[in-house]
Amino acid sequence: MEKINIIIVDDHSLFSNSLSYLIGSFEEFNVVGTFSNGKEFITHLTSESSLPDIVLMDVNMPIMDGIETIKWLKSNHPDLKVLALSVNDDDATIIKMLTNGAKGYLLKDTEPAIFKEALLDVYHKGFYYTKMISGLLIHKIENKDSKDVLKEREIEFIKLACTELTYKEIANEMCLSPKTIDGYREHLFVKLEVKTRIGLVLFAIKNRIIML
Repeated sequence: MEKINIIIVDDHSLFSNSLSYLIGSFEEFNVVGTFSNGKEFITHLTSESSLPDIVLMDVNMPIMDGIETIKWLKSNHPDLKVLALSVNDDDATIIKMLTNGAKGYLLKDTEPAIFKEALLDVYHKGFYYTKMISGLLIHKIENKDSKDVLKEREIEFIKLACTELTYKEIANEMCLSPKTIDGYREHLFVKLEVKTRIGLVLFAIKNRIIML
């Protein structure tokens, strides 16, 4: 059986080595390289003709972090599947990684069985979103364009929510009061059956309101 090739980009060698060992215990996968930051990984890519099937990427790294690296990959290797693996669970970091092309986002304390499931989903389906990341985004809108059920200003708000702007800054951008923006947010949470800003981002990605 041909194995799925994986590269790990993480500055903590102990974690990286342990992760390599874990992945090696899965018969479907093979770790073909480990790098301590994005710059090392990019240097490797520019000298290699073949790409890995999946890149496991940390967010906080010296020299070139995960966010800078995935932005470079988005421009230069947009089809490369990146699964973010980090201790960071804040919305801003997760949104930055997802909107710049990460196919999923896992915390480093993820159980091995879930981790393996995520690897398989990213490889076969192209993405993996946990309930924690999606904000319990479990209802798919089928047989209709989701954008058709949204008003123009709601779409504008969702697009801005996919950026690094705070809600107060979004209010200024839309020339609305912060209270009105709070209303937009709560209304869309109910309407789209999501619970967090990350849920809005994933809805936007899945329904092509924003293009990666």
